[in-house]
Amino acid sequence: MIDKSHLTVLWTTDNPVTAEKMVLMYTVNALAHGWWEKVTLIVWGAAVNLVCASPAVQQQIQAAITAGVHVTACKACADQLGASETLKGLGIEVKYWGAPLTEILKNDEALLTV
Repeated sequence: MIDKSHLTVLWTTDNPVTAEKMVLMYTVNALAHGWWEKVTLIVWGAAVNLVCASPAVQQQIQAAITAGVHVTACKACADQLGASETLKGLGIEVKYWGAPLTEILKNDEALLTV
Protein backbone atom coordinates (compact mmCIF):
# COMPACT_ATOMS: atom_id res chain seq x y z
CA MET A 1 0.00 0.00 0.00
CA ILE A 2 1.30 3.44 -0.95
CA ASP A 3 1.73 5.90 1.93
CA LYS A 4 -0.08 9.05 0.84
CA SER A 5 0.66 10.83 4.11
CA HIS A 6 4.40 11.18 3.33
CA LEU A 7 5.82 13.81 0.99
CA THR A 8 9.34 13.62 -0.35
CA VAL A 9 10.84 16.84 -1.71
CA LEU A 10 13.82 16.49 -4.05
CA TRP A 11 15.76 19.77 -3.90
CA THR A 12 18.38 20.24 -6.62
CA THR A 13 18.56 23.98 -7.25
CA ASP A 14 21.12 26.37 -5.76
CA ASN A 15 18.82 29.37 -5.99
CA PRO A 16 18.63 30.93 -2.50
CA VAL A 17 15.23 32.54 -3.10
CA THR A 18 13.77 29.19 -4.13
CA ALA A 19 15.39 27.58 -1.10
CA GLU A 20 13.89 30.09 1.32
CA LYS A 21 10.57 30.94 -0.31
CA MET A 22 9.59 27.49 -1.57
CA VAL A 23 11.62 24.50 -0.39
CA LEU A 24 12.12 25.36 3.27
CA MET A 25 8.94 27.40 3.68
CA TYR A 26 6.74 24.68 2.24
CA THR A 27 8.33 21.73 4.03
CA VAL A 28 8.03 23.40 7.43
CA ASN A 29 4.50 24.65 6.83
CA ALA A 30 3.39 21.30 5.43
CA LEU A 31 4.02 19.77 8.83
CA ALA A 32 2.93 22.75 10.92
CA HIS A 33 -0.46 22.90 9.18
CA GLY A 34 -0.94 19.14 8.92
CA TRP A 35 -0.92 19.07 5.12
CA TRP A 36 1.37 16.04 5.35
CA GLU A 37 2.09 13.77 8.30
CA LYS A 38 5.72 13.25 7.31
CA VAL A 39 8.04 15.29 5.10
CA THR A 40 11.45 14.23 3.82
CA LEU A 41 13.70 16.81 2.16
CA ILE A 42 16.48 15.39 -0.04
CA VAL A 43 19.36 17.81 -0.70
CA TRP A 44 20.87 16.83 -4.05
CA GLY A 45 23.25 18.32 -6.60
CA ALA A 46 23.65 22.09 -6.60
CA ALA A 47 21.57 22.41 -3.43
CA VAL A 48 24.44 20.75 -1.56
CA ASN A 49 26.73 23.66 -2.46
CA LEU A 50 24.13 26.24 -1.40
CA VAL A 51 23.64 24.58 1.99
CA CYS A 52 27.38 24.53 2.61
CA ALA A 53 27.92 28.13 1.48
CA SER A 54 24.98 29.92 3.10
CA PRO A 55 24.69 30.43 6.86
CA ALA A 56 21.13 31.71 6.30
CA VAL A 57 20.12 28.49 4.55
CA GLN A 58 21.86 26.49 7.28
CA GLN A 59 19.76 28.29 9.90
CA GLN A 60 16.59 27.56 7.94
CA ILE A 61 17.54 23.89 7.67
CA GLN A 62 18.10 23.75 11.42
CA ALA A 63 14.63 25.24 11.90
CA ALA A 64 13.16 22.69 9.49
CA ILE A 65 14.81 19.82 11.37
CA THR A 66 13.49 21.23 14.66
CA ALA A 67 10.01 21.42 13.09
CA GLY A 68 10.20 17.72 12.23
CA VAL A 69 11.31 17.72 8.59
CA HIS A 70 13.60 14.77 7.88
CA VAL A 71 16.51 16.37 6.02
CA THR A 72 18.82 14.04 4.13
CA ALA A 73 21.37 14.42 1.35
CA CYS A 74 22.67 12.40 -1.56
CA LYS A 75 25.95 10.85 -0.42
CA ALA A 76 27.36 10.53 -3.94
CA CYS A 77 26.81 14.25 -4.58
CA ALA A 78 28.04 15.28 -1.15
CA ASP A 79 31.18 13.17 -1.44
CA GLN A 80 31.95 14.46 -4.93
CA LEU A 81 31.47 18.05 -3.75
CA GLY A 82 33.53 17.53 -0.59
CA ALA A 83 30.52 18.35 1.57
CA SER A 84 29.60 15.17 3.46
CA GLU A 85 31.18 16.16 6.78
CA THR A 86 29.73 19.67 6.65
CA LEU A 87 26.24 18.29 6.01
CA LYS A 88 26.57 15.73 8.79
CA GLY A 89 27.71 18.52 11.11
CA LEU A 90 24.46 20.32 10.37
CA GLY A 91 22.47 17.26 11.43
CA ILE A 92 21.65 16.22 7.88
CA GLU A 93 21.58 12.50 7.16
CA VAL A 94 23.94 11.64 4.28
CA LYS A 95 23.14 8.46 2.35
CA TYR A 96 22.99 7.06 -1.16
CA TRP A 97 19.64 8.06 -2.64
CA GLY A 98 19.69 6.56 -6.14
CA ALA A 99 17.88 3.31 -5.31
CA PRO A 100 15.45 4.82 -2.74
CA LEU A 101 14.49 7.61 -5.16
CA THR A 102 13.91 5.04 -7.88
CA GLU A 103 11.56 3.16 -5.55
CA ILE A 104 9.65 6.35 -4.75
CA LEU A 105 9.20 6.95 -8.47
CA LYS A 106 8.25 3.36 -9.30
CA ASN A 107 5.74 3.28 -6.45
CA ASP A 108 4.13 6.54 -7.59
CA GLU A 109 4.63 8.06 -4.14
CA ALA A 110 4.21 11.78 -3.45
CA LEU A 111 7.33 13.50 -4.81
CA LEU A 112 7.90 17.20 -5.38
CA THR A 113 11.01 18.17 -7.33
CA VAL A 114 12.55 21.63 -7.15
